[in-house]
Amino acid sequence: MNAFSPSRRSLLGGAAVAVVGSALPGPTGGARAAERPAYRWRTVTIGGTGFVTGVLFHPAVPGLAYARTDIGGAYRWDDRAARWTPLTDHLGWDDWNLLGVEALAVDPAHPDRLYLALGTYAQPWAGNGAVLRSEDRGATWSRTDLTVKLGANEDGRGTGERLLVDPRDSDTLWLGTRHDGLLRSTDRGATWSPVGSFPAAPSATGQGVTLLVAAGRAVYAGWGDSDGTAPALYRTTDGTAWEAVPGQPAGTSAKVPVRAAYDRHSRELYVTYADAPGPNGQSDGSVHKLAVGTGTWTDVTPVRPDGASDTFGYGGVAVDARRPGTAVVSTNNRWAAVDTLYRTTDGGRTWTSLKDTAVLDVSETPYLTWGEERPKFGWWIQTVAVDPYDSRHVLYGTGATLYGTRDLRHWAPRIRGLEESSVRHLISPPTGRAHLLSGLGDVGVMYHDRLTASPSRGMATNPVFGTVTGLALAAARPSYVVRTGWGDHGNGALSRDGGRTWQPFAAQPALAKEAPGPVAVSADAGVLLWTFVHWDGTKYPAHRSADDGATWSEVPTFPRGATPVADPVDPALFHAYDTDTGTLYASTDGGRTFTARATGLPSGDGQFELVATPGRSGDLWLSTKDNGLHHSTDGGATFTRVAGCRAAYALGFGRPAPGAAHPALYLVGALTGPPTGVHRSDDGGRTWVRINDDAHQWGWTGETVTGDPRVYGRVYLATNGRGIQYGEPV
Repeated sequence: MNAFSPSRRSLLGGAAVAVVGSALPGPTGGARAAERPAYRWRTVTIGGTGFVTGVLFHPAVPGLAYARTDIGGAYRWDDRAARWTPLTDHLGWDDWNLLGVEALAVDPAHPDRLYLALGTYAQPWAGNGAVLRSEDRGATWSRTDLTVKLGANEDGRGTGERLLVDPRDSDTLWLGTRHDGLLRSTDRGATWSPVGSFPAAPSATGQGVTLLVAAGRAVYAGWGDSDGTAPALYRTTDGTAWEAVPGQPAGTSAKVPVRAAYDRHSRELYVTYADAPGPNGQSDGSVHKLAVGTGTWTDVTPVRPDGASDTFGYGGVAVDARRPGTAVVSTNNRWAAVDTLYRTTDGGRTWTSLKDTAVLDVSETPYLTWGEERPKFGWWIQTVAVDPYDSRHVLYGTGATLYGTRDLRHWAPRIRGLEESSVRHLISPPTGRAHLLSGLGDVGVMYHDRLTASPSRGMATNPVFGTVTGLALAAARPSYVVRTGWGDHGNGALSRDGGRTWQPFAAQPALAKEAPGPVAVSADAGVLLWTFVHWDGTKYPAHRSADDGATWSEVPTFPRGATPVADPVDPALFHAYDTDTGTLYASTDGGRTFTARATGLPSGDGQFELVATPGRSGDLWLSTKDNGLHHSTDGGATFTRVAGCRAAYALGFGRPAPGAAHPALYLVGALTGPPTGVHRSDDGGRTWVRINDDAHQWGWTGETVTGDPRVYGRVYLATNGRGIQYGEPV
């Protein structure tokens, strides 16, 4: 393998609030150029909602910490403001795969230096990874593109940091990969080369290096592809020769080294193990410590899985820098007894479960009750951190948040500024208290009574959904809202108060449990259309209900797998776009039958979205990834391609500009050239202005976008890992 060629890029790290000046030139579309308006971008507050896979306190700077996530980038803790600052929002559409952070590293000797190893997927269809390096704590970056893939959202994403500054030389960095062995840089991450002396052979399908940790002047590397008999932990004491650590534990409970932490006072290395990398699939595990001076191993496992009803692995581990022999470890994938943290103050001879005395306060993020009376301590706990300047300040990450304590008893989310939602649906109602309803991956539907605080009602209940597949309101009766998704107690629900409270459909088609798909509701709320698509892509017939979901009938003429679109004016009119054939279908009898109208439109496996203009009957827009934006004013009989738009991924509508006749259009796409961005048109698509900027791109943003029908210029943008962004003119 050749050394990797670096590319230099210096970009501003993301901020909670940013103003884009009107003096900046922007791309244009249509017949004439338009000056870019000044916009301020902020994040709608929910609070976490995603897997926090790593937290790292800087060992030499009080109050400085960093966090990484599996799909939502990296963050720096602002101790004065008590919130997280996003550091990777500058990554754009083409770099969407870099929003997953495989590992992070700090330099103990140089507090301003920060390194990130980025790459969400290691699959053939994903791009290669990259290393970002900063000399100012993530305010600006230099970038090195790798020729290997990383997997921040794959199995093993909660294992230890795979990136490490060598304890002997700040210019030397180590990077563990999943399928390409161990890499080393001797120029602070600018170039990388493979380490030929590393004894473990890379695998095309395995976990590879799971952790890198310094213990004194030695570097230890965990290996995730052991069968339980082969070595799973290696070390180098001189930066050149590597060896398997003698006497290391073996067996099923010690197959995968998950994380490690070094107690410099006692010179002991604590290692957590499991029989699988996690976060799912673990059923056995253990904790061991190595006295690095003598080479003696000691089994210090707090509680053994019983192999029957109480199965789990071990995940996070952290040592107290101020108190020798004090460490904290976490269980992981412990569903029956619920995961916990164990703490020892005597080197692992005895342990105390912190969950048993924990008082959880989730009032700042009410969704964490998951529709139950009390929140759980957490799940997918694979990262734990102890503040090196405060022994009772402990953080641990879960699949949805980051909890913290200052007294080892009272715990609350420490998540302000960190938003990791994968957003699927957005609605901005024209009336009511909430300006926004959202449908999310994993955490259901949210009623945003405020944009700057987590929804006070938490996630929608009755029933609770995981990932949402459909969210729609009746245009003429906006208090009537329906939602569909993956749930254990029903897959469809309706609200008559704008999304504040819900009730499940009285009945649902049998397909709903295994293949819930998008839903639409007629303008007068009289008809529901529900389509069904299995997670493997299999498409099924749509179903129709005219009694609020009490009974359903199949609609054989509806194109399978299409998303139904209700006309915002005519209750009898529905549309659907068949991406397989490039055909627009319409129903004029309330969704009973559908017939083809326009044909020969773009088709295939690309991204498509059909939307209807509010307040106008038969006014349709078709967004296509490879063929731009198309517009119909005759109910889909004909379409005209919009000039000056090269690629369109999502389109939404907002309050018209003062004096304008057409609703404001908000487009995620590319105009005559790069970049892909967020654009606004106030004249029905004749001209466009870009309203985001290079520092605020958030990776992949093509799921959905909508303007606010009550506030001109305000736009809500769905991201895949950075929650809901909203922008407003300054």
